Amino acid sequence: MPSYVPHTDADVEAMLAFCGLSSIDDLWATIPAALRLAGGLDIAPGLSEPDTVARFEGLAAANRACGPDLVCFAGVGAYDHEIPSAIRRLANRTEFVTACTPYQAEVAQGVLQAMFEYQTLIARLSGLEVANASLYDGATACVEAVNLAVAAAGRQTVWVSRGVHPTWRETVRTYAAGTGHDIVDVDLADGTTAWPGEGEPAALLVQYPNHLGCIEDVTEARRVADRHGAMLLVAIDPVAAGVLRSAGDLGADVAVGEGQPFGTPMAFGGPYLGLFACRLEHVRRLPGRLVGETVDAEGRRAYVTTLRTREQDIRREKASSNVCTNQTLIAVTCAIQLSWLGTTGLRELALRCARGTRYAREALLALDGVEPVASAPTVREFAVRTPLPAAAVVDRMLDEGFLAGVPLEESVGAGDGLVVAVTERRTRDEIDAYAAAFERVIK
Repeated sequence: MPSYVPHTDADVEAMLAFCGLSSIDDLWATIPAALRLAGGLDIAPGLSEPDTVARFEGLAAANRACGPDLVCFAGVGAYDHEIPSAIRRLANRTEFVTACTPYQAEVAQGVLQAMFEYQTLIARLSGLEVANASLYDGATACVEAVNLAVAAAGRQTVWVSRGVHPTWRETVRTYAAGTGHDIVDVDLADGTTAWPGEGEPAALLVQYPNHLGCIEDVTEARRVADRHGAMLLVAIDPVAAGVLRSAGDLGADVAVGEGQPFGTPMAFGGPYLGLFACRLEHVRRLPGRLVGETVDAEGRRAYVTTLRTREQDIRREKASSNVCTNQTLIAVTCAIQLSWLGTTGLRELALRCARGTRYAREALLALDGVEPVASAPTVREFAVRTPLPAAAVVDRMLDEGFLAGVPLEESVGAGDGLVVAVTERRTRDEIDAYAAAFERVIK
């Protein structure tokens, strides 16, 4: 049977030798065994294409999507927000869906303008002077923020709060294994970051609000950064930004985040959208591409790719990033929804989430055996401890028709607990039913 893998045996051997590995199995060893296929796909040999498609459609049908039969109270980076019909209709216009990378500005004015508008909205949301045309997702945006800060400071150590999304922290650590950055986890105290007093970090990375839903004191993080001559990197919740002071106003040098809440469905985990904004002084280190506004030869307003990966190519070993693409369609969708919401709509969205969160938190804490993980103020997520392990509560709540939340990971250092999220889609009746089901399953 012919092989369609482009690598020859010699290529594979050379790669393994370079990596200091003895086999392909060693290459996959870092992937958890539960995620690896043992013995290949479970498909009978010789199936026709229609039969193969039917087989996979049957497997996909086993997934339980959030909807009328499964009410979502999970968050932690992926949220069940309303996507208005107008946003879906506009974002799915063929001009956006089929657009290619706009290297030829003269034939890509529409897409370039949409990206420019997106950048403007994210800059305003973050309180910083400049935003790029988006990145892959929140996790890789954190990586790029760390790369920028290390390049600017000339030091390798980065303090990362354990309140930052665990997957994002792990992504930063994975990239750091290749770049040589020294990633130091900083513990939480009652839900917020307890910054150390000694060290020479290049940057501090904090999430606002953090993984437990608690509102971090970003001004204190700014003071700590100033004492050490470090940059402050803030991972923001773009919805909570509707009621909280912006990261830029609080002293952030770089703001990153996940743009999924604005027009992108949860979609079982992606594709999503990485937000990235920084101070103007760091624009030459900005990852990805930057769209700018200018005028053409006839004095008409026009849009161009002002900075893109080519700028990083020229810098070569001084480059802080090799990102060469972005999530244009998802970024355009984000811009459409932010424009549709406006300042008043965004604030109302955040308030509805905050009010629902407060109602749900009070309802759960009224149950016997349910306790708060932290006492710090929250906006639209909160963490609780339950009489049963959090993973068991999630499993039992599925039978009740609820995706109950996300169990805390050990790396957070807050013990066993459940992170619960409430969006504007959750009604009072749904929250009441959720609390009643929660009481049943923890008895």
